[in-house]
Amino acid sequence: MNFASDNVTGASQEILAAIAAANEGAAMPYGDDPITRRLEGVFNELFEREVISFPVATGSAANSLALATMTPPYGAVYCHPASHINTDECGAPEFYTGGAKLIPIAGENGKITVAALEHALANSGKGNVHHVQPSALSLTNETEVGTLYRVDEVSALAACAHAHGLYVHMDGARFANAIVALGSTPAELTWRAGVDALSFGATKNGAIGAEAVVFFEPKLAESFGYRRKRGAHLFSKMRFVSAQLEAYCKDGLWLRHACHANAMAKRLSGQLQTIPGVELVYPVEANEIFARIPGAAIEGAFADGFFFYRRVGETDEHCRLVTAFNTKPEDVDGLIASLRRHANTGTRRRA
Repeated sequence: MNFASDNVTGASQEILAAIAAANEGAAMPYGDDPITRRLEGVFNELFEREVISFPVATGSAANSLALATMTPPYGAVYCHPASHINTDECGAPEFYTGGAKLIPIAGENGKITVAALEHALANSGKGNVHHVQPSALSLTNETEVGTLYRVDEVSALAACAHAHGLYVHMDGARFANAIVALGSTPAELTWRAGVDALSFGATKNGAIGAEAVVFFEPKLAESFGYRRKRGAHLFSKMRFVSAQLEAYCKDGLWLRHACHANAMAKRLSGQLQTIPGVELVYPVEANEIFARIPGAAIEGAFADGFFFYRRVGETDEHCRLVTAFNTKPEDVDGLIASLRRHANTGTRRRA
């Protein structure tokens, strides 16, 4: 009954079983184990080409360390103001790059447009010793407001970035949700569209703590092993991180999980719109819902045992609700019934 985040969930049984299996016997440390070596082939198959992949445990590590390979200390990383690297990583990208500057580019529905990127780059001060130098573009897919970059949008933005000498990073904390919602393949949404490195997320979609940095540009991967070690993400018992990722990708588990989460969001958002006073803030395209909900309905739902976030810095009625791989349909329906009941009560009181 907790719709605050897809981080509130436990792990899937398949991933727990994989961790238990990895616990049998001894294995060499620091990624020199059979599971981590197999995982390299898993990612090659998933992306339909040879890639270079590195398991880490958190999305912040994946994003920050990946961007550090693209950006010198005097560099600039262009991103959306709502991006996780700009709002929720406590300066980690700046720290691991050695001081690079994040340059937010505003855009509707959580997305950067080519026109806005072109404008920012035209006014970047490239070549001027007094300015940080354009180095990377970071896109989030699914975005922080639950919307999606289509393949053609990624391609156009990547082409613009590459024309100006920038690398392209994709924050894929909810990459699976984007893939199934768009009906695209991992290859189509990344390297074929011009992405140079991907932060591949699993934690929000059924893992305990497992992400990976996947490089499509080999040159960027050359320093990553050292950066990962220096950043305290080279785990001695790496097999337990790799086992999660291997199970996550096996037999399409990651896509089935994302399909369920997206379907629950569609069920929830569709019914939310039938409640008096509720208004969707952004299009619902994957598993995040942003809505204005009457205060009486919010407080009533909280009292009934449901929970979701009110947006900090917004009106108290601007809320975020997130569905996950194990969200129950009856919990969705129960939340709707609670919100409807208390919204109606609040309406009568105001009258």
